[in-house]
Amino acid sequence: MTIHIGAKKGDIAETVLLPGDPYRAKWAAETFLTDPKLVNEVRGMLGYTGMWKGNRVTIHGSGMGMPSLSIYANELIKDYGAQTLIRIGSAGGMQDKVKVRDLVLAMTSTTLSTPSRGIFKEVNFAPSADWSLLDAAARAATKRSAPFHVGGIYSSDVFYDERPDLNEQMTRHGILAVEMEAAELYTLAARYGRRALAVLTISDHLLTGEALPAEDREKSFGDMVEIALEAAFAK
Repeated sequence: MTIHIGAKKGDIAETVLLPGDPYRAKWAAETFLTDPKLVNEVRGMLGYTGMWKGNRVTIHGSGMGMPSLSIYANELIKDYGAQTLIRIGSAGGMQDKVKVRDLVLAMTSTTLSTPSRGIFKEVNFAPSADWSLLDAAARAATKRSAPFHVGGIYSSDVFYDERPDLNEQMTRHGILAVEMEAAELYTLAARYGRRALAVLTISDHLLTGEALPAEDREKSFGDMVEIALEAAFAK
């Protein structure tokens, strides 16, 4: 048990999927895992552990933004021994070729700042995904014929952005999508020698203004969860 996670020792699996929304964690656990057990509900941040094709998995909410993600990822790694951490969440498209409902597998994540920035001083650390997870996710998406893109994303530390000039530069430099957590997850994974990946569903688009209707989100997010699970346990 930690300050923010009430799970007992042994309740958390070595493989953890991290949606931002705790209720999405509940939905994913009840939809894709066998016999999911609620292992955390401290501060309403739900976490469940169950089985997927004979493999033990925890699906745990991370909250919104890098500071919140950093708290949960740190405790999951240092106190519960998580080895593989995959963010599953929504993102905003930043390229014409990236369509609403497409998947983005984040190879790298650009950011202005993360909770870890202070330790690097003048160095601009480049957070990146684990290659084995990225490769396995791409193969799983190809097998499912799910439209996907592999490349760099932007992890913003604000939701209501007032820097259109910055977004323009991200688009100009080929950034596929924007979200709010992956850069810190990748940094922590590098620090502690763990595997990390972000598998994202494009739910809206910064260039076109298109947004995924609420009733369509579950089906689209389902592909993301299954690809993340397949990647985590690929041989």
